[in-house]
Amino acid sequence: MRRKSKKIYVGKIAVGGDSPITVQSMTNTKTADVSKTVDQINRLTDLGCEIIRVAVPDFESAERLSEIRRMIKIPLIADIHFDYRLALEAIRQGVDGLRLNPGNIRQADKVKEIVLRAKEAGIPIRIGVNSGSIEKSLLEKYGGPTAEGMVESALKHVHILESNDFDDIVISLKSTDIMMTVKAYELMAEKVDYPFHVGITEAGTVWTGTIKSAVGLGILLSRGYGDTIRVSLTGDPAEEVRVGWQILKSLGIRKRGIEIISCPTCGRTEIDLVGLAEKVEKLFSNLDKDITIAVMGCVVNGPGEAREADIGITGGKGAGLIFRKGKIIKKIPEENLISELEKEIEKI
Repeated sequence: MRRKSKKIYVGKIAVGGDSPITVQSMTNTKTADVSKTVDQINRLTDLGCEIIRVAVPDFESAERLSEIRRMIKIPLIADIHFDYRLALEAIRQGVDGLRLNPGNIRQADKVKEIVLRAKEAGIPIRIGVNSGSIEKSLLEKYGGPTAEGMVESALKHVHILESNDFDDIVISLKSTDIMMTVKAYELMAEKVDYPFHVGITEAGTVWTGTIKSAVGLGILLSRGYGDTIRVSLTGDPAEEVRVGWQILKSLGIRKRGIEIISCPTCGRTEIDLVGLAEKVEKLFSNLDKDITIAVMGCVVNGPGEAREADIGITGGKGAGLIFRKGKIIKKIPEENLISELEKEIEKI
């Protein structure tokens, strides 16, 4: 059962409450390069990214935010570290939200100034605490990075925001350690009802990071924690969006685009199953339709085990079968399977 949380808005996108769990990402372009940044954001939007975050390391980047905002279709979050003045400039530029790391904007009066300006602008603030950037005093108190230290750090800054009558808050508590992350969200869920942004930070390359993120997010989401997610990968952010959606689809939380199921190869396989599955995935990966496609290696697995698929292919000894909902509709040469599958999907 999903944890009950307050609903806030990032632009026109609702986060928390009964709103859908959203998929977000972060650009890896230089933010001051408006053209490249906008191109990347629009590409991510086409893949299903619903909220985008950009790094704001300097005033050159901050001063281009309004231009970027005008050229994209999804809410824009400014990621701020160290210099509170960058947050103030981002607000002036019309961003849809801020992400602050409390551990590196240490002065309470500076955080207070940001909060007052955000309140005037009507934008939310995400308090983002990472295990690698907990305040020194808390590291000493807990003997290093811990879930308890992450929660205490976040709560300290939640209280600063609340003391200024500000409650448009999202909280994230991320570590590279999966179970530390899970424990942090469990502890925080007992203390506040603000929506959670969840993810495993610095998860790694596309291969290892996907596995680590799937495990971590799978645990968190299955326990009801999470209102918006980001998969953090060392690579093209497009992969973050694809993986994020796949995690949500695998858990039955949201649907977007096709679902491909395929069997593992074994000694019964008499067609190029690996090649076929890869071709199908590549060919239909951007098809924004709620369709399940099965690619099976023999008559044992398909159409029998894949009878629930909307459309599927299987075969052996140079020939293939196309089936719908477990019923065979035609037998064709293996080399024509993909082209015939395209025709059948068009019919659907």
